[in-house]
Amino acid sequence: MGLQEILSEKKEWRKHMARVNALPQDYKVVYKEIQKYLFKVGPLELIDGIKPLADVLELFEEGAARGDAVLDVTGKDVAAFCDRLIQDSKTQSDEYEEQVNQEVKKALKKEMNRKKK
Repeated sequence: MGLQEILSEKKEWRKHMARVNALPQDYKVVYKEIQKYLFKVGPLELIDGIKPLADVLELFEEGAARGDAVLDVTGKDVAAFCDRLIQDSKTQSDEYEEQVNQEVKKALKKEMNRKKK
């Protein structure tokens, strides 16, 4: 990744966070918890950009403009809201599971070849 790309992403992130900070306090609190959750769960899209977080921000801006309470937007189970948000996204956990399965297959194949000799 070149310097220009890094600077561009940093600038995009700052703009994004300025929009977050303009939200009502209850929305900011929930947004930051969602952000922590998504960083822990690790949708791979967050490595290449902020799409899931940008989607949440847009939804929150719309809800705040309507005067909705934040939990009316997300539902009371915010973790479930997050899971639905990334249900079609590949996560770091998914990638690790694939790696483990490939390693198991390789090890079993090696063991089978060893037993045949």
